[in-house]
Amino acid sequence: MTRVAAVDCGTNSIRLLVADLDPGTGVLTELDRRMTIVRLGQGVDRTGRLAPEALERTFAACREYAAVIEELGAERVRFVATSASRDAENRDEFVRGVLDILGVEPEVVTGAQEAEFSFTGATRELPGHEERLVVDIGGGSTEFVTGREHVAAARSVDIGCVRLTERHIRSDPPAEAELAAVRADVEAALDLAEETVPLRSAATLVGLAGSVTTVAAIALGLDRYDWEAIHHSRIPYETVAGITRTLAAATHDERAAIPVMHPGRVDVIVAGALVLLGIMERTGAREVVVSEHDILDGIAWSLV
Repeated sequence: MTRVAAVDCGTNSIRLLVADLDPGTGVLTELDRRMTIVRLGQGVDRTGRLAPEALERTFAACREYAAVIEELGAERVRFVATSASRDAENRDEFVRGVLDILGVEPEVVTGAQEAEFSFTGATRELPGHEERLVVDIGGGSTEFVTGREHVAAARSVDIGCVRLTERHIRSDPPAEAELAAVRADVEAALDLAEETVPLRSAATLVGLAGSVTTVAAIALGLDRYDWEAIHHSRIPYETVAGITRTLAAATHDERAAIPVMHPGRVDVIVAGALVLLGIMERTGAREVVVSEHDILDGIAWSLV
């Protein structure tokens, strides 16, 4: 057994996993898993820089995570930073802050590396060996990965729930023209992804991250977020389409009143759901298999 800590810092949230890993059996025993909405990517698409208040929110979460890592005695720590910090001119400020707090330097990984982590985390425990398409819908980017036991093709494209919301959505509820602009960006990004990744050939679509799990929680009719109920649930296309229409027609307050809606996701869930729906329409998937194991678990496994 090796005790490790993995941190995934994305555009919208930062997450921690502390776990015991047994490489011989492939078993991951979770000790602590937590998520904080920090919106690190606030304004990056417009300004090209990480905002001071976004950096401070992220550093506050890092201080909390450092205490957990010390208390649980993780032997190895890996901090992976994704889309927002890849794009920012002042990412050196972010790197220095994380190094001072956690004692490890954040790795600003490429989209291809991000995709590799996501695929490993999502598929390691799934039965069978059919070809799978794993999609990780983040705040700033979405990763597409196909493969069986190993990655065959991968591509990261710049559509994410935060980026698309900041770029297009101004009205409450969103205007039809705004929704159309989001859908157009999704279609253009899918064209790019399809240049590298065969989106229509996989037998199974596996969806990761908060936009997907939130849609799944709504589909399951949960009155509180239930990790076990959501993990490996199968949500039909028709259900995803109906929920997306409902979310797009709702006001901010109406979305906030949904019991399983995280406060930090209220304003970006419409764009996230539109990305998921667009992927299902492009691939022809009749359902999405929802996984709570994702890039964070892949980062953890990379430490052994």
